[in-house]
Amino acid sequence: MGYCLVYETVSFEWKQRKQVGDMAGTATTRRSRITPERETELYAAVLDLLREVGYDALTMDAVAARTRSSKATLYRQWGGKAELVVKALRHQKPTGLSDVDTGSLRGDLHALVRREDDCAMERNSALMRGLMRAAHTDAELWSAFRELVVEPEAVEFGHLLGRAVARGEVRADNPALGYVVHMIVGAFVARTLIDERPPTQEFLTSYVDAVILPALGV
Repeated sequence: MGYCLVYETVSFEWKQRKQVGDMAGTATTRRSRITPERETELYAAVLDLLREVGYDALTMDAVAARTRSSKATLYRQWGGKAELVVKALRHQKPTGLSDVDTGSLRGDLHALVRREDDCAMERNSALMRGLMRAAHTDAELWSAFRELVVEPEAVEFGHLLGRAVARGEVRADNPALGYVVHMIVGAFVARTLIDERPPTQEFLTSYVDAVILPALGV
């Protein structure tokens, strides 16, 4: 192959890659156009609407009207209802698990319980129950919830427990380590199902001390 042909081939491929890169950059710019303040405002409006009508009745038209946005902007930024709702849910959550490090497992778990006051916990528990019911029949919502909430938080919780093991608080071979997240979720579900009351800081703190920590040998 002659030099000119090689040059032309490489030049053509470079131009193609540049065009693709420019298009990706333009798309990223479009997706990033919403300011953090506007994003927070929009997420809050989505959750308010979700509490009013439920997930199944929530439409992108209603979100657009409530947030004074265009549907095109919503779809360009979030792709669809499932991703928008789950990201709104994730955004309103308290600080991430990775930000909690008190120096002891007991302190970490108590700090997690105190991230929300009882009023917020009651509102969010009701919201989560509705979303979980919808997720059982909506594969897209279930997939988004697992990808954006469940899996990242499971990883972060694993790091929190890993620190406890590294400090010597919990034996690395303790079989209960694999069930801590299940126990925590179970506390929320059982409180509502059995006691017919919302979870509270007092209840969850007592649950941590009476169930989770003893299971871990702490």
